[in-house]
Amino acid sequence: MSYTTGCHTVFHHRYHIVWIPKYRYKVLEGDIRLHVRETIRQVCREMRVRIISGVLSKDHVHMFVEIPPHIAVSQFVQRAKGRSSRKVQQSFPELRKKYWGCRFWARGYFCTTSGNITNEVILNYLDKHSLPH
Repeated sequence: MSYTTGCHTVFHHRYHIVWIPKYRYKVLEGDIRLHVRETIRQVCREMRVRIISGVLSKDHVHMFVEIPPHIAVSQFVQRAKGRSSRKVQQSFPELRKKYWGCRFWARGYFCTTSGNITNEVILNYLDKHSLPH
């Protein structure tokens, strides 16, 4: 396992994040797909979020990313969804017929963490660490 270093931190914050278009319409294909992908990449560059892997299916976005500790997962998702929604709706006005109310993405998202260390390993470490030397 490799750690990432910041100015004053060492971290390994990896997240599996999934979100869907509103009504789970299968619209993430062709030019819309490319537009969404590039917009999300741009947000990642700006926020210094490292994309480990990602998949754009027709009806959902899967991302495996490393997010710096000073950025909340919710901040990243909010910016990625918000900007990509705005840009897609500006570039593809025909989507307005399907997505009234100025929302391209459904509310919410799925997120889980990833790592090699289990709760048991951490508790075991803390127990041993507190023993007198």
